This record gives sequence, C-alpha cells and structure tokens, in this order.
Amino acid sequence: MMEERANLMHMMKLSVKVLLQSALSLGRSLDADHAPLQQFFVVMEHCLKHGLKVKKSFIGQNKSFFGPLELVEKLCPEASDIATSVRNLPELNEFYEPEALMMEEEGMVIVGLLVGLNVLDANLCLKGEDLDSQVGVIDFSLYLKDVQGLDGGKEHERITDVLDQKNYVEELNRHLSCTVGDLQNKIDGLEKTNSKLQEELSAATDRICSLQEEQQQLREQNELIRERSEKSVEITKQDTKVELDTYKQTRQGLDEMYSDVWKQLKEEKKVRLELEKELELQIGMKTEMEIAMKLLEKDTHEKQDTLVALRQQLEEVKAINLQMFHKVQNAESCLQQKNEAITSFEEKTNQVMSSMKQMEERLRQSERARQGAEERSHRLQQELGGRTCALQQQLSQLHEQCSSLEKELKSEKEQRQALQRELQQEKDTSSLLRAELQQVEGLKKELRELQDEKAELQKVCEEQEQALQEMGLHLSQSKLKMEDIKEVNKALKGHTWLKDDEATHCKQCEKEFSISRRKHHCRNCGHIFCNTCSSNELALPSYPKPVRVCDSCHTLLLQRCSSSTGS
Repeated sequence: MMEERANLMHMMKLSVKVLLQSALSLGRSLDADHAPLQQFFVVMEHCLKHGLKVKKSFIGQNKSFFGPLELVEKLCPEASDIATSVRNLPELNEFYEPEALMMEEEGMVIVGLLVGLNVLDANLCLKGEDLDSQVGVIDFSLYLKDVQGLDGGKEHERITDVLDQKNYVEELNRHLSCTVGDLQNKIDGLEKTNSKLQEELSAATDRICSLQEEQQQLREQNELIRERSEKSVEITKQDTKVELDTYKQTRQGLDEMYSDVWKQLKEEKKVRLELEKELELQIGMKTEMEIAMKLLEKDTHEKQDTLVALRQQLEEVKAINLQMFHKVQNAESCLQQKNEAITSFEEKTNQVMSSMKQMEERLRQSERARQGAEERSHRLQQELGGRTCALQQQLSQLHEQCSSLEKELKSEKEQRQALQRELQQEKDTSSLLRAELQQVEGLKKELRELQDEKAELQKVCEEQEQALQEMGLHLSQSKLKMEDIKEVNKALKGHTWLKDDEATHCKQCEKEFSISRRKHHCRNCGHIFCNTCSSNELALPSYPKPVRVCDSCHTLLLQRCSSSTGS
C-alpha cells in the first residue's frame, strides 16, 4: 500500500506539472480534448478510487450530487445553513479503507498540488453517462523525459528520472494485471449467463415442440369432427330426400340437431383461433431469445476490442523499454568519454613531472657554475693581491656577472616555485579525477543493477504478453462453447466437466495455475490441465476437427486406434 500511494503521488505531481506547462504554452485555456487534461482526470480518478469501499454510498442510485444539493436548497436557502449541512455529511472513514490515499499524508500533498491549478481555465462538458464508464488507463508516454542532452553535472537527476520511469512501468504493469483480472471475471460472468440463456433456450424449444404437438393433435381432432359432421349432414340430407314426404312432422327435430352440430363447429373454430394465438406468442418468445443471443455476440465483440486496446498498451510498454535501453547505452558512452579524459590528464601529469626534473637539473648546473665562479674569484684575489688597481675593472665585471647570475638564480627559483604550484594544482586535479573515477564506478554498479531490473521487466512483459495471447485464444474459443457443451456432454458419457473454480493445480504435474500458466480443459475426460500437459490435439467422435486432449487421454486414444486398425 505504501508503494501504491507513493507511485500515485509521483504520477499526480507529474500530471500537474505537464498540465501547467502545456497550459502556459496555450494561454491558460484548455478544452476537453486536451491530452494532458484528460490524463490529469484519469490520474485524479485513480487517486480518489484508491482504497474506496464499494458498497457504501450516500448519493444513491442516481449517481449525482444535484439531488442532495437541491434538497438542501429547498430546506435551507441560506449559504450558512448549506455549509453546516455539508459539514454534517458522513466522514471519509465510512467510505475509505484506513490505508487509503485520501486518509494519509499523501492526500494532503495532492490537495496542495490542486491549489496551483487555479490559474487555469478549462471548458468541460460532463454527462451522466461518463460517470458510469470505467476508469481509464494512464498514458505514461506523456511523462517520459529525454535525458540525452544533459551535462555531466546532472548525472544524479538522470538516474532519478530513470528510477521514476521504472516506477511508472511497474504501475502500468499493475494496472494491466488488474484489467486482466477484471476481464477474466467478466468472461466467467458471460459464461454463466451463456449457460443460463442456453438452459432457457432449451426449455423454450421444448415448450414450443410440445405446443406444436398439441396443435397438431387439435388439428387432427378438428378434421375428424369435420368429417363426421359432413357425413352426418349427408346422411340427414339423404334421409330428408327419401323421407321428405313421410317424415315432414319430424323435420323440426332434424333442424334442431343440425343447429346443435353447427354450434359445435363454431366452438371448435374458437378453440382453433385461441390455439393459433398461443402459437404466435410462442413464436414471439422465440424471436426475443434470438435477439438476446445476438446481444451476447455483440458483447463478445466488444470484449475482443478491449483485448486489442490492451495489446496496443503492451506495445507502448515495449517502446518505453526500448527508450530505457537507449538511455543506458548513452550512459555507457559518457563513461567511456570520462575514462579517456582521465587517461589524458594522467599523461599531462607525467609531462609536468618530466619538465620538473629538467628544471631541477638546470638549477644544479647553475649552482655548480656559481661555485666555480666563486672559486676562480678567490684564486684571483690570492694570486693578484698586489695588482688590485689594475684588475678593479675585471673585478667590477666579475661583480656584474655575479649579479646577473644571482638574477638568473632568482628567476630560476621563481620558475621552480611556479612549477611547484602547478604540480600542486595537478595533484589536486588528479585527486578530483580519482574521486570522479570512484563515482563512475558507483554509477557502473547502479547501471548494472538497472540492467538487471530491465531484464526482469522484460521477462514480466513477455509473460504478460503470453498470458494476453492465451486470453485472446480463450475468448475466440468462448464463442464455440455453446455448441461444444452439448456435443461434449454427449461424448463424455458419464465424465464430469470440471468448472474453472474447482481446480487450482494441474492434475498431471500438480503445478499451481497463475496468469502465465493458464487453465485448459481436456475434451475427452473433462479435467483441467496446464498448457504443457494438454498440448496434444486429436479428432474425437463428437468433434470433426482436432481438439485439445491431455497426455494420458492422447496415449489411450492412440492405443485404441491402433488396436481397432490391427483387428
């Protein structure tokens, strides 16, 4: 729950930031078709639905706030009374779980973020049908940033962006798993409704058949009565012709008998009309059942469209993974450039050290030359003690040479100090480069960890893709289940068709079923197996085309076929 709240809060921050940036570029006025605004409402709906209790509601079945507000306005027209009535509404504890987003500190942070949206103007049109629609899926491609143009000083921000993108991909995978579970529940509900409608259709067909038999019997009885009445009329006519002269007195009795027969014919006609009306009612019920079957087929087509949308979202997740892979490659190229810079700095330090050695050798040579000059001057003073006057000019020249040598020595010392400073600076830069090298090694470790996480995410995406493919096959086969169930019940002859809820492990390998390991029925024995234990296909007596069969039934049926062909 903590990770879900943190992910929702990060997504809310990003959606508000993108919405403000896009609104400032468009002049602070937005329409309902604006993509960042739609994504903001989707993220807001996810935040409000986090930890929401489904059963309790103070609004009622109309699902609108206008009814309670109108009642408040009728009872208390003043604004203060309306405020007090709003305060008396139930607290959030009755509608949210204790660990929900709106009950924690993250809810206060989101409320603070919403205050900054007062600078925007949006043109919206909310209908009652929009309130009954399902929660939309977050499009994370709007919030992914391109970090290729960042400098070397923003390495930490780039790593945090990559981690945030990883969190967004995890959230997207969680939403996909939730939508897959909802689709599975809806498929189970559709299967139950299909079975109920099939039972009702079979009962209606049986009733129609019985009514048709009764109608046929009534028609036969009507024909017999007509034949009898016609025969009796002919007999009476012959009798009246033969005995017209002799039985004139009995003519009134014969007329009464004729009238009774005519009444019976009228009653039979009325009964026939009533039976025809009942037959028309049964035909109307049959047409209604056909319309219901067409509606069910339309619902299955809609579910297939939702599966296509989920596949498109899975392709978008793949594109996001490719972007992350390109960013990792860019980080590796930056590391190679830094390594080359470090090697160039090491070469420069070596060159500076060699120049320092040369300068020290020159300084030693100058010191030796100075010592030799001093020794020469000392010797000349000892040898030419008496010729000081004549050699004063030479001494002055020697002093000038000494001063020039001292100046050169001072310049050499200054150069030496400057070189020492440069060497110290180079040492500092080398220490900084070593520290950066350590940081680069840490970045390499983090990059390896990110690569491992990326491999895990790719595995999860592949498993989910396989699960979606199997679900698509399962949905395509669900259309044929209404016809398959009748034929399978005839073919099983005593075998029980297990329900999906009754089996949690494969009957053969006893592995637990999951999103990646789907359930499959054997069309021969009716038990539930995994994909690896029921990958065989054979043509059964009730199925003209090859259908899925478990391994044990496959070997048993092959043995029977071989024994029948051998005999």
